[in-house]
Amino acid sequence: MIRPATLDDLSALVRVENRCFDTDRLSRRNFRYLLTKGNAETVVDVENGVMRGYSMVLFNTGTSLARLYSLAVDPDFQRKGVAAALVQASEDEATRNDCVTLRLEIRKDNVASISLFKRLGYREFGLYTDYYEDHMDAVRFEKSLVQELEPAMARVPYYEQTLDFTCGPSALLMAMKALEPSLVLDRMLELRIWRESTTIFMTAGHGGCGPYGLALSAYHRGFDVEVFVNDESALFVDSVRSQEKKEVMRLVQEDFVNELRSVPVNIHYGVIGVAALQQQFEQGGIPIVLISSYRIYHEKFPHWVVVTGLDERFIYVHDPFVDKDVGKTITDCVNMPILRKDFERMARYGKAGQKAVLILKRRVEAQKKSNGKPITNTNRAWP
Repeated sequence: MIRPATLDDLSALVRVENRCFDTDRLSRRNFRYLLTKGNAETVVDVENGVMRGYSMVLFNTGTSLARLYSLAVDPDFQRKGVAAALVQASEDEATRNDCVTLRLEIRKDNVASISLFKRLGYREFGLYTDYYEDHMDAVRFEKSLVQELEPAMARVPYYEQTLDFTCGPSALLMAMKALEPSLVLDRMLELRIWRESTTIFMTAGHGGCGPYGLALSAYHRGFDVEVFVNDESALFVDSVRSQEKKEVMRLVQEDFVNELRSVPVNIHYGVIGVAALQQQFEQGGIPIVLISSYRIYHEKFPHWVVVTGLDERFIYVHDPFVDKDVGKTITDCVNMPILRKDFERMARYGKAGQKAVLILKRRVEAQKKSNGKPITNTNRAWP
């Protein structure tokens, strides 16, 4: 019988775990946390009082993505259909939690598990090198739980930010790589773009990056870029208390804007809606969007993500931040499905609801000049 796990199952869960795995084991403490506090659901297969196996699903707050975090079947009960039944139960749990995609990692040398998940309709979509304690690679798999969804997707390589304050440069790297596959993504370029784009101050730590500095970095690297901001006010100044820091941030933004006015970069003052965002995407643009991290990480800081696809219900994004402290991996941060209505709520920052979007496109020679004059638009709204 398959049922939800309880704290009474702790000893049996640890026993199954230890019988199945030599490394990367979940401890009793891990199980207790995930059963009581973690954003997870665990189901167990119990027959005649003996636990035959378990499966555990983690959920991403603010997204419709779930991850099959762990699956284990006692060696005495393997090849009896227990694993397939537990996977089905996990898919059901994910569906009940309004998730449309279930993902997982499998050891590259685990031929039996790879074969099982392929039979169950999962597709391979990537490789995570040096993933396990013994340095074995992990193969990434996913399955759509809503088969009729066929999002229009752009092939956007993933790049994980290496510092807490480099989400903007990392998002820009991903968008540029999608448009120029020969571009080499590395930490040196990530830091160089941060130095070019930083607001100098942000909350209590290092400065983040605003849309104007990122736009300049993209333009100077040979990309066409458009900037959409909801108004002309200084961004992020509410994140610092010091008046001196606020003034520095205002001056930095003014300097960025002045430089943008000397080059052919479109600046739109107004809001770009989801419909217009999709139109830009369908025309080959890669959107980089400022969001508030609160709906995903329950912390209030500005954060940049890359839009990688859209369909009738969802917007898909690459999130450059991998929250390893809560057990996330790159698998959780690639093509994250977010309901359109939820995306619209999170695509703003601070009490003022500041909004910013960059659209990157391949450089079009005919748009480099406009009779020698800079191109600056002031459209007030985008549907």
